[in-house]
Amino acid sequence: MFNPKYTISHRLLGNIKRIAGLVSDLNHRSFSNIILTELEIRAREISVFSSTSIEGNPLPLTEVKRILKNKPDNIRDSEKEVLNYNQALTELNFLIKKNRINFDAKLILKIQKLITEGLIEKHRCGQTRQEPVFVNNPKTRQVVYLPPDQKEVLPLLNELIHYLNENKNKVDSLILAGIFHKQFVIIHPFVDGNGRTARLATKMLLAQMGLNTFNLFSFENYYNQNISKYFQEVGVFGNYYDIKDEINFTSWLEYFSDGIIDELLRVGKELDRQAISPKTELKEHHQQIINYIKKRGYITDRQYSQLTTRAKPTRNLDFRKLIDLKIIEKLGQGKATYYKLR
Repeated sequence: MFNPKYTISHRLLGNIKRIAGLVSDLNHRSFSNIILTELEIRAREISVFSSTSIEGNPLPLTEVKRILKNKPDNIRDSEKEVLNYNQALTELNFLIKKNRINFDAKLILKIQKLITEGLIEKHRCGQTRQEPVFVNNPKTRQVVYLPPDQKEVLPLLNELIHYLNENKNKVDSLILAGIFHKQFVIIHPFVDGNGRTARLATKMLLAQMGLNTFNLFSFENYYNQNISKYFQEVGVFGNYYDIKDEINFTSWLEYFSDGIIDELLRVGKELDRQAISPKTELKEHHQQIINYIKKRGYITDRQYSQLTTRAKPTRNLDFRKLIDLKIIEKLGQGKATYYKLR
């Protein structure tokens, strides 16, 4: 049975604590739908560009944005890769929003099919490999790793999923997600699409565990900043059967958690920058309304008047701004009017 070796180093423990703090901070802040929608579009563009770029796609970010806005008539393979990855993000995000995540081998096969459809032979889309493969160094083109035999791919994949399920209440979710990512690359279940599938499946796993990186985050962006470092950390070297009992996940887990911190900090800065706009900026009195609703479930004008010295016409403008930004909604009529979070 799969039993990964790793150490909870000071760096890894510090990263886990810092991520918890950053996520908590983001969760306690309120932003308008205008800001969140814009950030979601940007994160998707960056994810598509970065994840395909890691695998050698030559299209720059500007071209990726153009393709996602206007699908070309005659699609080249490089454009098809971009469109496929975007389609996978869209479909998987829908499953998350509808709370329909069932993290199993079937989901992983679905992801690989989405990203490779129209790019490889049909019988290899959504199917584990039925032949031996080898991994080359992307720069030297020399063989650096021989993955396990094809007959062992599905059993190893099921062992990995079993390990996740057995430890989801015992091991920190970030550690589990990191272990999954690297072990998936080690198993190398497919003829093509292993890296892209690993990154999308890791996103799904994090979402299932409570950290939804789909809407606003793109940890692919971190890996794409130094692709050589990513391959060095996530990959292994040699013959699987010679090294499988000696693989240590500690260094990768430190790097993996570094990436999540980097992206959380980027998103935090981006949210701050967007919130400076007079149209979307929330003042202290707006935050008072939101915090009161979070605590009590709703707020009335009378309750708000007890929190502030602002005159009634101004209070009405405060409520109106939050309604326009789709943060709260107005319910009831006349004296029975109250406001809740959307």
